[in-house]
Amino acid sequence: MVKNNMDFRPILYVVGILLCTLAVSMIFPMLADLSQNNPDWTVFFFCALFTAFFGGAMILTNAGMQFSMSVRQAFLLTGLSWVVLASFAALPFMMSGLKVSFTDSMFEAISGITTTGSTVMTGLDDMPPGILLWRAILQWLGGIGIIVMALSVMPFLKVGGMQLFKTESSESEKAAPRAAQLAASIGLIYLVLTFICMVFYHMAGMSPFDALAHAMTTIATGGFSTRDASFNGFDTAEKEIVATIFMFMGGLPFVLYLKAVRGNLNSLFSDSQVRWFSNIVVFSIFITIAYLVMFQDQNFLEALRRASFNVISIITGTGYTNGDYGLWGGFAVAMVFFLMVIGGCAGSTSCGIKIFRFQVLSSVTGAQLKQLLHPHGVFLPHYNGKALPEGVTTSVLSFFFLYALCFSLLAVALSFVGLDFLTAMSGAATSISNVGPGLGEIIGPSGNFGPLPDSAKWILCIGMVLGRLELFTVLILLTPSFWRP
Repeated sequence: MVKNNMDFRPILYVVGILLCTLAVSMIFPMLADLSQNNPDWTVFFFCALFTAFFGGAMILTNAGMQFSMSVRQAFLLTGLSWVVLASFAALPFMMSGLKVSFTDSMFEAISGITTTGSTVMTGLDDMPPGILLWRAILQWLGGIGIIVMALSVMPFLKVGGMQLFKTESSESEKAAPRAAQLAASIGLIYLVLTFICMVFYHMAGMSPFDALAHAMTTIATGGFSTRDASFNGFDTAEKEIVATIFMFMGGLPFVLYLKAVRGNLNSLFSDSQVRWFSNIVVFSIFITIAYLVMFQDQNFLEALRRASFNVISIITGTGYTNGDYGLWGGFAVAMVFFLMVIGGCAGSTSCGIKIFRFQVLSSVTGAQLKQLLHPHGVFLPHYNGKALPEGVTTSVLSFFFLYALCFSLLAVALSFVGLDFLTAMSGAATSISNVGPGLGEIIGPSGNFGPLPDSAKWILCIGMVLGRLELFTVLILLTPSFWRP
């Protein structure tokens, strides 16, 4: 190759491994359909072969080479892998007996693998088990992919202030000596939490299949359900309690679970990001309960149940619903919109701007106010008790600017293709924050994204990928300088 040109071999090699993993995952919905004598098992069989063929070809063509990963290659790999995986993941939807269109198949696959949870599908209660399990598997794989990306790739790329967590996952925190060992350890914890969640769902009255599917999408904070009405389709509050607890757990940094398992239980309570997240959740639940009791005439226990479930579902980006919060009045709508953009903790499966960026912004603002009062003093912004490293402040502020810009452009684009104001605004917010349901009659908690025009769905797909990959990772690929030798 020409010197300084990008070497695509390591990128294709890794994408090939990911495609083979996706192909193996297709075996499980195939077996689910086969057990129910559903003819769609052949669809998953041939899709698995097709995906494995391309993945294997990429591996064999680029195997046996000694190569390292540069920053430019890492950016391209991160962006390309999610798009390629979503494209192959869409095949079972498109080829199944449901006859889902190409646009809807891509929308459902991208929504699944980015753990957004927006759906174009109806009739979930009577849908074949293979497709339902495939939707859950996509979100589960997307969730663990997000964690690994947040702990290893994003700190390396210094995206949006994520370099703050470079040492927390390696040198100074000693969570694991190597990135591969860290990923394996986190993956095991992710698997165990999914199993525990499944057991509790089953104990609460769910069937084994529903318990498995919902456990996958709960830990992944994805929100795909096996019912059109989501949790409103179940008959007991016990299931909602299980979901509320594990959604909250999915919004916490998974590296802290690893530290807790290794004996440092205090890490889950001493981390400033966890404290901020917990305080925001408690405050939001409290004020929502007060509003529902005072202005919506709900009794306290019902208000507690509704507020806790929906606040945690929205702030973690899970997107489960147990009723139409759009009917609760203007305050509830504003609260949901606000919670959409906040998100959970970095290093979790959740979405949004992330708590640590608000911490950085608060610390920078505090330092600036002190500087104004004492012009000759020196005031450094801090995070988690340590001075912010050089470049983090600029990176975080740049992320806020880009988030606001991309949100505005998405909202304008959705309005341009015919969506009303509330649908366009909430659609832009829910896609770039990877939340799931929006607001309004069409895409609200009681609706879905099926009625939207195809152009709006593709715009939302762009928003979902942008939000999941932290904006910079996608936008940098569009700059001409990235492709120059």
